[in-house]
Amino acid sequence: MKIFTLIIALALFLPGLSACVHSAIYTSRVEKRFPPAGQFVDNDGVKTHVIKRGASGPVVLMIHGASANAQEFTQTLAPRLETTHRVLIADRPGHGYSSRPAKSRTLGVQAQQMAGVLKSLAPGEQAIIVGHSFGGGVALRLALDHPDIVKGLVLLAPVSHDWGTDAQAWYTKAAARPVLGPLFSQLVPVVGPRQLETGIVGVFHPDPAPETYLEDSAATLLFRPSEFRANARDVASLREELAAQQSRYGELKMPISLYSGLRDTVIKPELHAGKLKLQVPQLEIVELPNGGHMPHHAHGAEIAETIRALSLSAVSQ
Repeated sequence: MKIFTLIIALALFLPGLSACVHSAIYTSRVEKRFPPAGQFVDNDGVKTHVIKRGASGPVVLMIHGASANAQEFTQTLAPRLETTHRVLIADRPGHGYSSRPAKSRTLGVQAQQMAGVLKSLAPGEQAIIVGHSFGGGVALRLALDHPDIVKGLVLLAPVSHDWGTDAQAWYTKAAARPVLGPLFSQLVPVVGPRQLETGIVGVFHPDPAPETYLEDSAATLLFRPSEFRANARDVASLREELAAQQSRYGELKMPISLYSGLRDTVIKPELHAGKLKLQVPQLEIVELPNGGHMPHHAHGAEIAETIRALSLSAVSQ
C-alpha cells in the first residue's frame, strides 16, 4: 500500500514539477521579450508600472481591461495625444508589471492604486480618465471615490452593472479558486498561448484584429501564472463588485463620454451603457453600429478628439 501511494504521489508530482519548470522558463522568456516600458510609482509600498507619453498639457490616465496590460494603448490612443497631453498608462494591479496588494480584486482597491498614480505623477491636478472594458469599471470607481482628481471620463465598451448571469469560462473559474487556482495557473503557459489568436479574433469581432496586435500589446504576458491568476480573480469578482457600486452612479457630476459598439460580443451594451445613461443624465453615448469591443483601434482618431475636447471643456468650467 505504501508503495502504491508513493507511485500515485510521484505520478501527480512529476507532471506538476514539469509544469512549474515550463512556466518559469516561459515567464523568463516573455519578460525578456517585453520588459517594463515605463517607470514605477510607489505608494505605501505598492508599485504601479506606468508608461508615460508626452511632456506637457492636460493629464490623461488610461486604464486597460481584463486579459491586457498598459501596452494596449501605446499604439492606439497614446500616439494621437502625446503632442498635446501628458498621457499616463497604468498596469492594473497584478497585470503587466504592477504589484498586486491584498484585496486587489476589488474595484475600490484598484481605483485607489490608480489615484496613487495621479497623486504621484500629477499632484494637485485633475485628469481625464480613459477606461476600457473592465478598466471602465475601475474608472467609474475612481470617479466615485476620488472626484476631486477627475475632470471627466471617456469609457470604451465599459462594464458598469451586474449583468445577472455567470458567464465565466471554465479556465477562469479554475484559476480563481483558492487552493487549486495557483496549481492550475502553472499549466497555463503550456496551452494558453496556442489559443490566443482565436481569442483575439473574438474580442475584435466584427472588426479584423490588427496584424501586429500580438506584438504591440505584449498580450503573451497574460500567460505568466501570477498574472493569469490575478486576471481570473478580477473577473470572478467583477459582478459582485459592480453590484456594490452601481447604485452610486447618480453621484457622478463630471462630463462623461462612452463609446459603445452595437455588435460587441464580449458584453451587452444595453446592460451597461443603457443602464448607466438612466442614472447619469450628462452621459453622452457614441453608438458605433458596426463596432465591437475594441473601439480604440477602429475609432482611435475620433476617441482622441473626444478626449482632447473634453479636457479643454473641463478646464474652462
